Amino acid sequence: MKSIIRNILAFIAGLIALVVVKMIVTKIGNLVIPPPAGIDLSTVEGWNAAMPLFEVKHWVTPFLEHSIGSFFGGSVVALLAATQKTTLAIAIGVLHLLGGIIAAALLPVPVWFSALDLIVAYVPMALLGGMIGARK
Repeated sequence: MKSIIRNILAFIAGLIALVVVKMIVTKIGNLVIPPPAGIDLSTVEGWNAAMPLFEVKHWVTPFLEHSIGSFFGGSVVALLAATQKTTLAIAIGVLHLLGGIIAAALLPVPVWFSALDLIVAYVPMALLGGMIGARK
C-alpha cells in the first residue's frame, strides 16, 4: 500500500514537473524566437490566426516544450516512484501525447510538425527520461 501511494505522488510530481518545464521552455523560447508580431497565443482563436504567419523557426519552441517537458516529467516520476518506474514514465508521456493529439486536432498545425511532434516528442522522450531517472 505504501508503494502505491508513493507511486501516485510520484506521478503527480512528474506531471507538475512537466507543466513547469513546459512553461519555462515556452518563456525562454519566445524570447529567443519571438512569435510573429501582433498575435495573441493565449487563445485557440489567436493560434488559428497566427498559423499562416508561422515559419519553420516558430515550431522549434513548441517541439522543445513538448519533448523537454516529457523528458523531465518522465525523469521525475522515475526518480520518485517506488516501483514501475518505466511504466509510470511512459504513462506521463501517453497523457502528454493525448493533449498533443487534441491540440493537433484543434489547431491547423502543419502535417510535418504534427507527425514529428507526436512521434518523437512525447512518449519516446518520457521513456528516455524515465530510463535515466530509474538509474539514479
